[in-house]
Amino acid sequence: MRYFAFAILTLLLGCTDNPNAPEANDGPRTVTIRPDTILADQLEPPDILFGELFRRVQMEQLFEESKTFVDMIPRRTAAAIMADYAEQKGTDSFNLESFVTENFAPPINTSNNFASRGDRGIVGHINALWPVLTREAGSDEGGAGSLIVLPENYFVPGGRFREVYYWDSYFTMLGFATAGEVATVRDMVENFAYLIDNLGFIPNGNRTYYLTRSQPPFFSFMVDVLANIEGDGVYTEFLDQLKAEHRFWMDGETEVGPENRAVKHVVWMADSVLLNRYYDAGHRPRAESYREDLAIIRESERDSQTVAHELRSCIESGWNFSGRWFADGRNISTINTTEIVPPDLNSLLYHLEATIAEHSELIPEKNAWTQRAERRKRAVEKYLWNESTKWYEDLNWTTGRPTGYLSLAGIYPFFVGLADQDHTPPVVRRLKSSFLAAGGLRTTLNTTGFKFDSPNGWPPLQWMAYDGMKRYGANELASTIRRRWMDNNEKVYEKLNKLVQMYNVEEISVEAKGGGGYPRQDGFGWTNGVYLRMAQEAVDDASRGE
Repeated sequence: MRYFAFAILTLLLGCTDNPNAPEANDGPRTVTIRPDTILADQLEPPDILFGELFRRVQMEQLFEESKTFVDMIPRRTAAAIMADYAEQKGTDSFNLESFVTENFAPPINTSNNFASRGDRGIVGHINALWPVLTREAGSDEGGAGSLIVLPENYFVPGGRFREVYYWDSYFTMLGFATAGEVATVRDMVENFAYLIDNLGFIPNGNRTYYLTRSQPPFFSFMVDVLANIEGDGVYTEFLDQLKAEHRFWMDGETEVGPENRAVKHVVWMADSVLLNRYYDAGHRPRAESYREDLAIIRESERDSQTVAHELRSCIESGWNFSGRWFADGRNISTINTTEIVPPDLNSLLYHLEATIAEHSELIPEKNAWTQRAERRKRAVEKYLWNESTKWYEDLNWTTGRPTGYLSLAGIYPFFVGLADQDHTPPVVRRLKSSFLAAGGLRTTLNTTGFKFDSPNGWPPLQWMAYDGMKRYGANELASTIRRRWMDNNEKVYEKLNKLVQMYNVEEISVEAKGGGGYPRQDGFGWTNGVYLRMAQEAVDDASRGE
């Protein structure tokens, strides 16, 4: 891949004049981009572009959910639309709904028009759905909307999720790799490398309103998948992007210390070692969940910018929402995401560091990266392994104590290979006795009404638990997880002719629990990918007589 000279574009993500919204001062965000791409044309999010119009549309509830409007496609430039709005809004004949209809095209729901046939079978269904979830390279919906153009074809999860999502894509990629779709796997890696090169990081998704945060860093795993197909030369090809992603997550590491313990994603621990947290650069309600965030902010009675910031930071984790991010473990109004040092994020960054170390050619550089990875490994063991519960737990860095909220985030150290082998027996016992249900693994042991809690199970967590247990020799448990999860997928498919975003693991074929501002979504990219990969693993095990 060849990239040209970069231009600097400053995005002003500052406060708005909405009396219903908290004031925010996200500060200027400098994004480095290529001047010869559509990406350079427009990176400001809809809440900034459309100001008062945006706020009226959201607060007057023209649409059932906030994400609908920010995904709509402007028929003209934002400047032209806002000029007409300013001229017309005070007239007796002005109708907000008509104005929006005239000036914005509806968003495209990728899988809503897909007619599922029960005679296809689950694998046939997945194969038929892939083209429906495909977006063509260069598609920008006219260039004036919130979608960020990508250079290669990409795949969206389905339903309301009309854009690519960072961590979803790795698990979707597992399915493509299983199916031998090498070109597709490469396209996905190329797209994320492009985002790193042009933005300095991989955003939550390719929307302008996602540019204040990333998602769990799985890029190094994506490179692994491609390298397993094409060879180790892939690591050399994408080594610069791997290092750039690490710079994003470690930005602020030279500024932290005993008097300033947390800067952006970086947290300074008592022995001067550095660990990481989830952190969004924004401090205002999310454009895509505007009303929903305002409701939580009002309920909390805390500083509005703080609550908005904690909500946004939780979204970066991918676990939106779960009681693991709440100070009291139950109420979202107590959300304190940035106070948590999580085992999942730090495990992923260990893998990133270890990958860079393994494939750095110069000995001094290789040694430096190896030392980074080893320091993080020791720190995860020291700070995040709880000897009392025999589990890797979230740590509240402000109190120095584990949160006590057991979740499948604790299996990440096994998935990436940093866990101490001696921890395997107690973790296996805990998984069997507490997490394992009829349809797979519970996400947490708490029932809160939020999606990333019991009784729900999620495809990526099932895969990582399965793969991690296999890696540490717990093959019987791994096979049980795989079998129960696949059975759950198949029974729900028999009932609905759909694969969905998440599953109820306690009552198979009963709808998963928990809100999130939107109904259950079908499609679904990561569900398809994990199912196909698990199905292949089952075939491979059978051929070996296991």
